[in-house]
Amino acid sequence: MRSNWLKWVLAVLCLLPTYAAAQGRIDCSVFNSHIFHRAVRYCVMLPPNYGTDTQRKYPVLYFLHGLGENEQTLLRSGGWGLIEDLRHDHKVGDFLMVAPEGRGSFFINSADGRERYSDFFINEFLPYIEIHYRVIRERRSRGVTGLSMGGYGALRFAFALPELFGSVSAQSPALITESPRELNADVRDAGPLGTLLGTVFGNPINVAHWNQNNPFQLVRKNQLQIRGQAIYVNCGQQDEYGFAAGAEQLHKQLLAEKIPHQFHLYPGGHNAEYFLSHLGETIEFHWHAFSSAATKAVR
Repeated sequence: MRSNWLKWVLAVLCLLPTYAAAQGRIDCSVFNSHIFHRAVRYCVMLPPNYGTDTQRKYPVLYFLHGLGENEQTLLRSGGWGLIEDLRHDHKVGDFLMVAPEGRGSFFINSADGRERYSDFFINEFLPYIEIHYRVIRERRSRGVTGLSMGGYGALRFAFALPELFGSVSAQSPALITESPRELNADVRDAGPLGTLLGTVFGNPINVAHWNQNNPFQLVRKNQLQIRGQAIYVNCGQQDEYGFAAGAEQLHKQLLAEKIPHQFHLYPGGHNAEYFLSHLGETIEFHWHAFSSAATKAVR
């Protein structure tokens, strides 16, 4: 029987394409990557005063999209407009939100070394953003968030590199509780998508590569540094792909290792409605982390 995870991969998550205009400026462009030898698309949401308050630097939140989506997920789903509403209601302040294209990479280096997404993101993309946009180049003012596949990627980046990210959140993260051995049969039966999964994780799954990128393993490895992060996870209780089990397992592990975090299981499935209904509190969580860090820095 195929795992819930494989069913999710076969479904290829796609959010509803409803557009919402925002008051802040949205820059969508391309970055020419030497690592990929191709252009990578990205979008940056800028606060309304970015163009006039030219001496000010801002916190930055990186958003990683789900499988089958792209850098315009928040724009097309109405997420940009929701964030502008939060700012208008004074629930959050001014920060930049950056959404890079991730394709089906899970935002990691592939097992065969051909698609080096993590290397691209850390060594090329972050420095590019911090040079070309006025962001605060400090851990406490740098956060990462993601949805589904992007939730996996956000947790993996934050837990693997806690010195870079002061806050992390994940909605319905693709946390897979099956072992590599249990997943190998599913990968073999996945047809064309098995090729995609094999490229990312290996076919059969490369166990060393799997463990190096597994958020559960990374929490155990880097728990002392991770204790200084602000961590938030939510998932739908009726998630069709079984990700509630993975989210709850991470919650229990963080509790056992005495790592502070916020965790919520809410009614709902794995869809755009669930994502948008809890996006606001996710963004507020990061703003509180940015604000708290700024207050401590002033002291």
